Amino acid sequence: MGIVDMPLLQMLLLAIMFLAIFVEIKTGGMGAGVMLGIVAAGVFWGSQYVKGLVDLYQIAIFLLGILCIIVEILLPTVGLLAGVGVAAMLYSVVLALGGDINAIVAMAVSFAAAVVIFALIVKKLPSSKLWNKFVLKDQSTSSRGYVSAVQEDDLVGKRGTVLTELRPSGSARIDGRPVDVVSEGAFIRKGEEVEVISVHGSRVVVRRTESS
Repeated sequence: MGIVDMPLLQMLLLAIMFLAIFVEIKTGGMGAGVMLGIVAAGVFWGSQYVKGLVDLYQIAIFLLGILCIIVEILLPTVGLLAGVGVAAMLYSVVLALGGDINAIVAMAVSFAAAVVIFALIVKKLPSSKLWNKFVLKDQSTSSRGYVSAVQEDDLVGKRGTVLTELRPSGSARIDGRPVDVVSEGAFIRKGEEVEVISVHGSRVVVRRTESS
């Protein structure tokens, strides 16, 4: 039995894959975590295929799941494609591990481990449009006796530096703190200077400055 055949290592690879998916949904960008997930997926599926333990259709189901998630991120709908994508990926993994109860347990443990790790780092990651659809935003107004937890109106006109690539959502350091922002529509690279042009509730819209 090779090292990649060890159950614990297989579950570790799966956990990394699942965590990368969560990070991609949260950030909507290609970072080091996502690249690590791609490597883990390549090692897992490559080793299983070389040993003849999986067929091409199982890999195709997994890739179809990834495609659904990518489309959901680029063209946010109601989250349906993301759900279908995750379900397809989980199904393909169970098939790759043998399709029995042990496969389900291994997949469930890996998935749970990824959820726990993601919960520990989620607040440090920028939010994509897709993620914002999953998070309930406070829509209460001051006229009803409520005060918004975060008031961003004073950011209009201020400038800052992009912390993550805006595709179009991401994060920028404005007024000395990280803020979840959305570009006016254009792709903006990390490190470029942006200016806040409008704020709508919790949605902070920025555009690239002329000096950039």
